[in-house]
Amino acid sequence: MSRALAAFTGLAIGDALGMPTQSMPREAIQARYGVLTGFEPGPDDQPIAPGMAAGSITDDTEQAVLVARLLVAGDGHVDPHRLAADLLAWEEDMRRRGSLDLLGPSTKAAVSAVAAGESLERAGRSGTTNGAAMRITPVGIAYRADDLPSLVDSVVEASWVTHNTGVALSGAAAVAAAVSAGIAGADVSEATKIAAEAARLASGRGNWIAAGDVGTRLAWASELVEGLPPGEAAETIYRLVGTSVATQESVPAAFAVLAVHPDDPWRACLLAASLGGDCDTIAAMVGAIAGACHGDDAFPDEAVRTIHAVNDLPLAGLTAELLALRG
Repeated sequence: MSRALAAFTGLAIGDALGMPTQSMPREAIQARYGVLTGFEPGPDDQPIAPGMAAGSITDDTEQAVLVARLLVAGDGHVDPHRLAADLLAWEEDMRRRGSLDLLGPSTKAAVSAVAAGESLERAGRSGTTNGAAMRITPVGIAYRADDLPSLVDSVVEASWVTHNTGVALSGAAAVAAAVSAGIAGADVSEATKIAAEAARLASGRGNWIAAGDVGTRLAWASELVEGLPPGEAAETIYRLVGTSVATQESVPAAFAVLAVHPDDPWRACLLAASLGGDCDTIAAMVGAIAGACHGDDAFPDEAVRTIHAVNDLPLAGLTAELLALRG
């Protein structure tokens, strides 16, 4: 329970740390913050989250909570019709709240197509971005990594409506498998190896899209930064691995950050949130995996208190229900 809850909490912490820096170039982040040292409010020139309070989560955590609730309601399965409907309803609620943090490009295209009458089977046929990976942590809590085929099946079930491509499914499978392995006791290095295997299993699922192989790239990215000082590693990740919304960039970037700080989840999240690009999603994935691998002591108590004080998050109850499915 401690590792599973730390995974869900770490997702929220990484997400909130990256809120003020998301979709910004690394140079602008360095000029303003250097490397983040804690939660910051969304500055007025933030392209997606201007004026948001320090510690506020974004779509990464909110959609993960949505998937968790569907998994619990479906006794371990995600109903694709409900997923599409709930994502549309979530975006409409975000609009009413005046938020600019709406559905990502792949998810938006897919659920809009479903709303317009497109079949579920065709809606996600071109979804390649990291929307599936960012919200997949609940599957990693609910399914065991020692049965990777079953875990991958669940990843596909929870993702194909919006991200039915081999590259997106392999990225989501990598994150879910790493979270699951961490909950079972794996350290970051062991979880990374299991993630690469899960990515390879999932790469043949869904529609083929020309893209770098996620399993190969995440192993390469982890080795690429080995022994580098954090600042040099961050620059290498940003320039060479890539930090865009593309799954084949952001998921390997998350594993590279974990390789820089394998024993310090908080510093790993701070580094990820300072990278530039889609750094709230990268930091959310880093936080989920690092939390799973470290458990109770993964994050400072003050960071955990801030997340719950600023946001209405039912993480403990959902985590217990997801773990019941794992059994």
